[in-house]
Amino acid sequence: MTASQRADARRNHGRILAVAEQEVAEHGAGASLEQIARIAGVGSATVRRHFPTRQSLLEAVSRQRVEALAERARELTGEGDPREALLTWLGDLTAYCVTARGLATALSYETDPVQGNSCASAISDAAEPLLRRAITAGAVARDVTAFELMSLVVGIAMVTENHRDPKAAADRLLAVAVTGISPRR
Repeated sequence: MTASQRADARRNHGRILAVAEQEVAEHGAGASLEQIARIAGVGSATVRRHFPTRQSLLEAVSRQRVEALAERARELTGEGDPREALLTWLGDLTAYCVTARGLATALSYETDPVQGNSCASAISDAAEPLLRRAITAGAVARDVTAFELMSLVVGIAMVTENHRDPKAAADRLLAVAVTGISPRR
């Protein structure tokens, strides 16, 4: 491959990703790959060469958001009450999933042992120190996993996606999940 071919491939990748970000923001995780190719001015085979699966495209679109969530988890890891730090981060994750169309779907893909799921892994890895700290403080049950918390948030985001006020509905469901359904005493 010549330098000009590599430069062209990088430009195509960037163009495809930029268009995909717009299309996913507008149409969610089901955005048409053919429409993305058309708008980017490339063939659908070129899209598939750069992003062989819908999952890989959604992960690429969500990468910046996931990195911001990981950074937020690092900021909160050393702050104040361990339970509150974890709950703050879960609230941030929920808000991102509700407002960033496609992120919940990117996180919901079953992890493939060969391809993996870089978004889900990054989110679980980011949550782990917050969760361990809360568990050590006795604020969270010892058997709760980061993957379970992420799955809970993804489920909440997906079920509230079409509500009139998705963020408010998601916040309420997260609060119910955290406090449980037992009456307050």
